[in-house]
Amino acid sequence: MTESPRVRSWRLAGALCGVVVALDQASKAIVQSSLVPGESVRALPGVEITNVHNKGVAFGLAGGAGIVVILLAVAALVLILATFARDPRRRGLWIPIGLLAGGALGNLADRIRMDSVTDFIDLPLWPAFNLADIAIVAGVAGLALLLIGEVDQPG
Repeated sequence: MTESPRVRSWRLAGALCGVVVALDQASKAIVQSSLVPGESVRALPGVEITNVHNKGVAFGLAGGAGIVVILLAVAALVLILATFARDPRRRGLWIPIGLLAGGALGNLADRIRMDSVTDFIDLPLWPAFNLADIAIVAGVAGLALLLIGEVDQPG
């Protein structure tokens, strides 16, 4: 029996989400087991790996908000999935949804487990970030491109 396009899209988004969470959590575990908080090592010219614990949201904003940040993350995740549920068959939508959900779940797991998010990619003049953050930014960009593409199409 052939899988419906709706089911296939959910399966693909779920698989991508799972890959993002696995890579994010594995990379954070490696950093936590290799570096004490605040310790840095040079990875490449201009790139350091630093074990940083962020209690806030993007760029450390709203630090110490605790349960409020967790509730906002859960609300964002529900909104992401509700958007996808409206039309999961929309071409390519599973990619940004999988990235967004995976990034949100990766950081949410940290918040629930440690009351902070482990960030470790440290660039000059930019706050440290992690793989979940990269997935979230890529997901937002992908979603924006899909929406812009729909606006540009006639009919």
